Amino acid sequence: MPTIEIETLHELEVVAARARAGDRSMSGWQVQGLDLTGHEDLLTGLDPHGALFLGCLLTETTADRLREEGGLLFPAVPDVPFDPWRAHLYSAAELYRGLEGGYDRTVDATIYAWSRATRLQHDLKDLLAESLHDRSIDDALQDLVQDQHVVGIMGGHALTRGSPEYAAAAHLARSLAATGAMVATGGGPGAMEAANLGARLAEHPPEILDDVIRQIAQVPTFAPDVSAWAQVALEAVRDLGDSGRSLGIPTWHYGHEPPNPFSSAIAKYFRNAIREDVLLEVCRGGIVFLPGAAGTVQELFQAACSNYYATAETVAPMVLVGRDHWSELLPAWPLVSVLAAGRAFAPVLHLVDDPAQVLDLLVQQ
Repeated sequence: MPTIEIETLHELEVVAARARAGDRSMSGWQVQGLDLTGHEDLLTGLDPHGALFLGCLLTETTADRLREEGGLLFPAVPDVPFDPWRAHLYSAAELYRGLEGGYDRTVDATIYAWSRATRLQHDLKDLLAESLHDRSIDDALQDLVQDQHVVGIMGGHALTRGSPEYAAAAHLARSLAATGAMVATGGGPGAMEAANLGARLAEHPPEILDDVIRQIAQVPTFAPDVSAWAQVALEAVRDLGDSGRSLGIPTWHYGHEPPNPFSSAIAKYFRNAIREDVLLEVCRGGIVFLPGAAGTVQELFQAACSNYYATAETVAPMVLVGRDHWSELLPAWPLVSVLAAGRAFAPVLHLVDDPAQVLDLLVQQ
């Protein structure tokens, strides 16, 4: 029996109607994170044997019947400030809900504060909730990217709004997303934010992007006031359309760096090691490495390691931007180029100075 993922009430209505017209079986159903109170009539008369209910809200009577007749129920995890069974990625609006009262009152900051407290307590229930959450994010992310050509842009968090480098990163991402690619970043500030902004505005002319950059440059960094930094960004794009091709993959491990508000979708993880692997894994259309420090270097060598063992069909193109940065200041290029010699990824490993050169290198792949 094939698996049927059910993540909305509408999907449940459609599948239930189909079951009633057939063998009335729910076998293979995976119902995730739905509030079914008031909608339990959709399940009446159906056979729950082989069905899976993950974190759904049900009346006690219905829950008992589903269990007795062969359904498998995993309840919601109590006393955590997030849904471990969530079926969808986050949005900036969700993570920044409560911002009017200051960043510390937002959903994002509340979850970060909780995660820091649990690291000290080592409570098994909380650790389980984090693991379930990250696996749910995995599932939702794969649903999003499965038919997408995803290009990653990696770079440092220290890049300030309004700088020429910020504008160059934003325009590069806009150009890539305008070709139909989805642009993925680590979801944080600096170069990551610039790329997410450019990709979000891919369907707008470059002049609109420049105007937004000028607006947000009023608050160039998130320190010392995250609230002002986020508010000016949310205001600047409030009335502008979203291409839907801007993906952020941040982590609460670095919760002192807030997620940037420009991602169309946000796959936020608790475990940074998982997040790093996933971020690079989804970027099969290629990865751009803008100047950065330790985090960007880590991502660069992780990608190089993956490409070292990859076949020609699975290798991901890599473009390092900034000859002096990657050859002299942080001399990763000499080592990566030696590793690539004779391997499948040598023809798609590039070092350039101008971000404008990246588009031709990746689009031709």
